[in-house]
Amino acid sequence: QSSNMSSSPLIFTVRRFQQELVLPASSTPREVKLLSDIDDQQGLRFNIPFIFVYRHEPSMEEKDPVKVLRNALSQTLVHYYPFAGRIKEGVGRKLMVDCTGEGVMFIEAEADVTLDQFGDSLHPPFPCFQELLYDVTGSELIIDRPIRLIQVTRLKCGGLILVINFNHTMSDGVGIKQFMDTWAEMARGAHQPSIQPIWRREILMARDPPCITCNHREYEQVLPPNNTIKEEDTTTILHQSFFFKPSDIAALRLLVPFQCTTFDIITACFWYCRTKALQLEPQDEVRMMVIVNARSRETL
Repeated sequence: QSSNMSSSPLIFTVRRFQQELVLPASSTPREVKLLSDIDDQQGLRFNIPFIFVYRHEPSMEEKDPVKVLRNALSQTLVHYYPFAGRIKEGVGRKLMVDCTGEGVMFIEAEADVTLDQFGDSLHPPFPCFQELLYDVTGSELIIDRPIRLIQVTRLKCGGLILVINFNHTMSDGVGIKQFMDTWAEMARGAHQPSIQPIWRREILMARDPPCITCNHREYEQVLPPNNTIKEEDTTTILHQSFFFKPSDIAALRLLVPFQCTTFDIITACFWYCRTKALQLEPQDEVRMMVIVNARSRETL
């Protein structure tokens, strides 16, 4: 298999071993947990990949790093046992996790390439990504599928590349970091995570009956302009990542007032590009939604 570097093509072969399900190391509660009304929004029903790159570590010479990761993952799933379950969809498309203990998908692989040979290919948008995370049939779905898909690729230099596909309805960036921190602690020999995971998603459930205290304009239905995407065309919408290098931000900053933040600049750039591409009229109403971490916002 091959990937393209910015200067010249890099040709390398990836050999994958049999995919397996890694189960929790000990028995876990068999129960069904509801996801919150924030978690199961349509806009979050996708998988998001993370890539971690590790250089050769001489102190690990006597250990098999893949075996260490696999065993530590199994121990981590005892504490994060909902991640070893399967997402189900109930009445009204309500999502829940059935804590079955079926495990997460784990794939071991090896590549005949060194870390240095990748060059800039290991920076976003990762042209070699398809070699580093196996496209398991149905892995793009979230219902009745493993909640984690993991590939660990050994490199010829002794380094490792770890790629994980996370189900966004189950965890956001902060939750993913906490899971990874616990996994790392278990790999270093810990028996308990330094921070115990807490579910508590019921506090983010809508009240029944509803008690609306403010207008939520983000959920109001707005008639789209005649030349925008129609509702029936939404099946063709793709999730796409755009990566801004420091040089890109610097170039955009030259076009705006000095007091603009990086967030202001990127948001304005997307707003401008989208409205220009859709050729909207000045009187057309359009909206842009931005996901915000609410953990530190006590007033929300």
